[in-house]
Amino acid sequence: MPPRVTVIVHGPDVRGSFAECLAGVLRQLPPPGHGERGGHGERGGHGGSKGRGGNKSHGGHGREGGREPEAEVVVVPTDAEAREATARAVAKDGRLVVVEVPEGTPETEARVAGARRAGGEWLQFVAGRDRLPAGSLHALTGAIQLCSVPAGRHHADVILLNHTRSTWSTDGAPPRRPPPGQGRAQPLPLVTLPGLLRLAPLLGTRLVRASFWRAHEEVLTAGNALYTAYALPLLADRVACSDQLALDARTQRAATLPPPVADGPEGRVEPYVAAYRLLEPGPATAPLRRTLYDLMTEDWLHIIAREQRGHDRGFFLAAAEAARACKPEGHRAPEGVDGVRQKLLEAGSYERYLRLAEFNDRRRHWRSLARKQKRALGAKVRARRGRAARKAPLDPDLAVFTAYWNRGVTCNPGAIATKLAEIAPHIKPVWVSGRARVPLLPPGTEHVVPGTPRYQEAMARATYLVNNVNFPTGWVKRPGQLHLQTHHGTPLKRMGLDQMPYPAAAHGLDFRQLLRRIDKWDYSLTSNRHSTLMWRHAYPSGYTELEHGYPRNDVYYTAGPDLVRAVRTRLGIAPGVRAVLYAPTHRDYESEWHPRLDLARLTERLGPDTVLLVRGHYFYSSSPSELAGLRATRRVLDVSAYEPVEELALAADALVTDYSSIMFDYAHLDRPIVVYADDWEIYQATRGVYFDLMERPPGAVARTEDELTEILAGDAWRDTAARTARAAFRERFCAFDDGRAAERVVRRVFLGTPDAELPPVLPLAERTPAPTPEEAVSA
Repeated sequence: MPPRVTVIVHGPDVRGSFAECLAGVLRQLPPPGHGERGGHGERGGHGGSKGRGGNKSHGGHGREGGREPEAEVVVVPTDAEAREATARAVAKDGRLVVVEVPEGTPETEARVAGARRAGGEWLQFVAGRDRLPAGSLHALTGAIQLCSVPAGRHHADVILLNHTRSTWSTDGAPPRRPPPGQGRAQPLPLVTLPGLLRLAPLLGTRLVRASFWRAHEEVLTAGNALYTAYALPLLADRVACSDQLALDARTQRAATLPPPVADGPEGRVEPYVAAYRLLEPGPATAPLRRTLYDLMTEDWLHIIAREQRGHDRGFFLAAAEAARACKPEGHRAPEGVDGVRQKLLEAGSYERYLRLAEFNDRRRHWRSLARKQKRALGAKVRARRGRAARKAPLDPDLAVFTAYWNRGVTCNPGAIATKLAEIAPHIKPVWVSGRARVPLLPPGTEHVVPGTPRYQEAMARATYLVNNVNFPTGWVKRPGQLHLQTHHGTPLKRMGLDQMPYPAAAHGLDFRQLLRRIDKWDYSLTSNRHSTLMWRHAYPSGYTELEHGYPRNDVYYTAGPDLVRAVRTRLGIAPGVRAVLYAPTHRDYESEWHPRLDLARLTERLGPDTVLLVRGHYFYSSSPSELAGLRATRRVLDVSAYEPVEELALAADALVTDYSSIMFDYAHLDRPIVVYADDWEIYQATRGVYFDLMERPPGAVARTEDELTEILAGDAWRDTAARTARAAFRERFCAFDDGRAAERVVRRVFLGTPDAELPPVLPLAERTPAPTPEEAVSA
């Protein structure tokens, strides 16, 4: 059967980018033969019928039981360097389909050649200078599934997708503006949502139905990539939109590129004009023509302002002539300076435009100078206030709390603050919160924002300071202040100074500054003996070790059936449905998070009685989610933003994770844990670990997606072997958490209670974890 998607990588090599693009594609393909049936045709090869024969068997993720593969890759190199990179890639994986074209073939013709060779139902065109983000092949098929409609209904001809941008100094940055209408899966005529034209005109973000492309090939290839990017949605009967990431658009550093060939009006003016002429004048197309006109004039004015000012009068006049020819009837220029610029362009008033630009340059200069002077004055005032605050006496009843770089009331600091209000209410907690996070704080939370006078005063006068990471290096600790470092997990991966031998993990870390921050700790809290020993060499200093347990884990022994039922109700999980929490960790070698599983396929194979709760790591909270396409099914729930995570654990019947420290916390519930370790060797080599998880796991271990599916579909996730492994794991890592950790910490740190008088830790065998979801239903 034909693949769902054909990815067409085309064009010349730009400073090695073609090889990098192909390498990114190959990393997403399964091993040759994975999930494929016997009786293949020949694979890969250069030209001829070999490439077509290979279409039957290769592709992104071959599917079992006769289902079609998800993706195939067609490569159209147009220069010698790109052909060399392609040959090396084919030597590694013969499933690539190579189309040979003459040296110097224009990219437009290369796209045509690739499309004619493609066997997929959908096409994606990727210039060799760009990259496919990790997980994008999954994303493409997820977008298709999301935008599919029942038979007999209108279907999309084009799906508009999301992207990131990279330069020589940035990697995978999200778009500057949120794309309008992103996530609208229902195929609709473009005229009903003309704002979709404002999505970045990147051809690689347009997933086009192959039959539609072939029906309109002559028109779609009548211009460059900019023209085609606009022509696709303009010609489509219906378009859909998904926030799945499909492309990482790369901008090379200008100094490393050959001298640019000025494309003039034919490169930046004519593509817009040609796309605009695809729209027949009339009321039905008026919204699209107005939007496209504004887009083209905005782009031209940007070119004039940033690239061409004073150097190419001809471009300005050509753009002015096109603007007058295309201006929609009754169009009104926008308000303000942008509107003035547009009117000057339409009038062809180049000299007046230059005078306006020079005036604005001077105005920006003086405004910038004023801002610099204001910042300098503000820094002096803050420094003076800080010195004054540090001269005032410490407040014995003031405690400053923060967690995860000022993200809110959570983790161990949150649990300590709650217990503090119960047994030491005279001590006033104040939370440090980033300005953007303030609206998310619980009502009535006393807080300060970093950099403000109140923040400086609180940090200078508080007797107690509690954090699960570190305070800024610039914080000056005063004599008499007590700093409690609670940490936020049990270390499997190497931390602190132990990261030094691992470049990927150590990137960007200043270990001398880290030591200065560690020296400010008075107490270091641990939840097991393993953590105590690892912190000693990861964070060497003279602090006092508190083996009192993690307060955030108290709830695993104090929660009753009412809370378990309430959380599942909030999440929409019906009684009797198995909830599996999938919580992978951060990887230092990935800039963005992408599920390492085909979640749609996994849920399909596990059946309707299982729901996946998917929680991405907080390091990736700003990245676009790949889960939007699966939310409508209610079989996959994106719980990345749900707080607290402990409630998700209470609601889950089982945990699937890779190397996240959540496994150590979840083990307190004595429920099944499955480790999905598809890249253990890579993680072990790049991050470094303290012990071999494969030898001493907390339950069943899967190294491939098929193994994970087999474990969850059968009984291996909770059989005798899994229980035995979990019992040994709990014995080793669940030593100090018994439901009273927060009380011990408050009494020891805030009330000065001697260790001998603290509540003793209850032995593991005598503890009773919170009820399972099944037990909560019957309670």
